[in-house]
Amino acid sequence: MNWEDESYLLSKRKFRENATIVNVFSSKKGKISGIVYGGNSRKVKNYLQMGNKLFVAYNSKSENRIGYFKTELIKAISPIYFNDKERSAAIISLCNILNILLPESQQNEKIYSSFEELINSLNNENWIILYILFETKLIKDLGYDTNLTVFQSYSDKDKVFRIVNIDGYKYEVPTYLIYQKIPKHLTNELIKKSLFFLRSIFINKFFLPNNLIFPKSRIILESYFN
Repeated sequence: MNWEDESYLLSKRKFRENATIVNVFSSKKGKISGIVYGGNSRKVKNYLQMGNKLFVAYNSKSENRIGYFKTELIKAISPIYFNDKERSAAIISLCNILNILLPESQQNEKIYSSFEELINSLNNENWIILYILFETKLIKDLGYDTNLTVFQSYSDKDKVFRIVNIDGYKYEVPTYLIYQKIPKHLTNELIKKSLFFLRSIFINKFFLPNNLIFPKSRIILESYFN
């Protein structure tokens, strides 16, 4: 099986002396694992960074065996934010969540498009809200709809937060997520509670039922907004 595509690097780990096993998120093939020979060399290792956009050529003799990647850098994303701890944490968090939750070898055009749009918007001043909205959409695209819009009929529209019951769990939800409007006044408390709400949904609906460990990088991202 042979194919070529653009992709984003989700994870990597050393494999033998001079090879690396990577997971990439391909626009056409979804999440795919493969071996990169020479992945630990200085030249290749420098661009095999989480979040970087790569051109990959994949070769595999069998669908039941791990294949091999030839890689080429299209766009360096991670190095742009090496000195920005919040945005760096966001990139790592995004890659970890997708790496854990995306099914293997299943095309996810919606998620890929949303992910790429967010990656290209990290320079925006309101990037963290775009990150939060991405996670909100990701939860739905992965198969769970929080149906927050059903709470729009409540009379307390002026409240910043609202306690709602979703499938037997009580959550404190920022009302801008219910009304799907970007807030006029953005505070660290609002950001942190938005991230905490989404983390709770991820854990209750995806991680706990499948005995998965929630990525520490995502919790670190929250800590920057104390």
